[in-house]
Amino acid sequence: MSHIRVLVGTRKGAFILTSDERRQDWQVRGPHFPGWEIYHINGSLANPNRLYASQSSGWFGQQIQRSDDGGQTWQPVGNQFAYEGTPGTHQFYDGTQHPWEFTRVWNLQPSLTDPETVYAGVEDAALFRSTDGGQTWNELAGLRDAKGHLWQPGAGGMCLHTILIDPANPQRIFIAISAAGAFRTEDGGQNWQPINNGLKSEFELPDPSAEVGHCVHNLAMHPSRPGVLFMQKHWDVMRSDDGGNLWREVSGNLPSDFGFPIAVHAHEPETIYVVPIKSDSEHYPPDGKLRVYRSRTGGNDWEALTNGLPQEDCYVNVLRSALAVDRLDSCGIYFGTTGGQVYVSADSGDHWRPIVRDLPAVLSVEVQTLP
Repeated sequence: MSHIRVLVGTRKGAFILTSDERRQDWQVRGPHFPGWEIYHINGSLANPNRLYASQSSGWFGQQIQRSDDGGQTWQPVGNQFAYEGTPGTHQFYDGTQHPWEFTRVWNLQPSLTDPETVYAGVEDAALFRSTDGGQTWNELAGLRDAKGHLWQPGAGGMCLHTILIDPANPQRIFIAISAAGAFRTEDGGQNWQPINNGLKSEFELPDPSAEVGHCVHNLAMHPSRPGVLFMQKHWDVMRSDDGGNLWREVSGNLPSDFGFPIAVHAHEPETIYVVPIKSDSEHYPPDGKLRVYRSRTGGNDWEALTNGLPQEDCYVNVLRSALAVDRLDSCGIYFGTTGGQVYVSADSGDHWRPIVRDLPAVLSVEVQTLP
């Protein structure tokens, strides 16, 4: 019988939630690293018991933790994230140039085939790679050559928050940066190109169609179709059918096209999920109703999924890394909120129930489907 391990990063520690394939009864372990912000915790597909966590504190800085036993025990690994060469400057909030400064790790993405290789997306935005299980980190500095001097922070900082590896070609990687846009490499990270054609940012940029500078909140793909990408942008839900060369809007009948996370069903490449919130200044669900929206047509036509979710007086948010899917035959959907709830649907979103309530604010949710 398969089982599920849900990895939850919060403002005050990490939690690990486990269940069998029925996903009815759950065990909760944690907090690991109590009191620390856990921006991301993720597991290796090649070795599911190898977990990585990004541990951050305004007092004590940044630390990467690793577990080799599924999160029962942890040990710190390498923590030196040094930009290659002379980093130079990038645009700041006021339009002046500002030195590149490392702050924290936002995203950890293990290789799909090698448990010793893991990528880290950091703030100020850059991509690092370790090939020794996180002991040492080297920047893939070619990314900042893609007009890095024009990148600028979004409201949450200038963070590289999304890393997607093409399962058919590990040399092909997609990343997203707030607020610089989406980028692609075809050679394992040596050279990069912006892939923002078709994005419009009329309220954020002097040139709404600029090559870089767009506030991309998240990217998603289905492993069987790595050339088809879905994007939750600052405003707009977008789709590309050619690896990001051209984007088109698929917001359709959503009550708001502002949001943070986006995910694709494990077995239906045209089924996608978003969680709209009211606006960039009001980070809560429209009408105070917590609704996940599903499109079975790859966008444009959306249905609200509400069964089991609060439909009045609900003012939580769902952050960019807090939505995930499992790979069981009846695909499970999971999300965490800033109110500390983690919800599960064991039937692709038709019905929801809370796994746990009253955690610290949830920053990230990842799911492992284990034999």
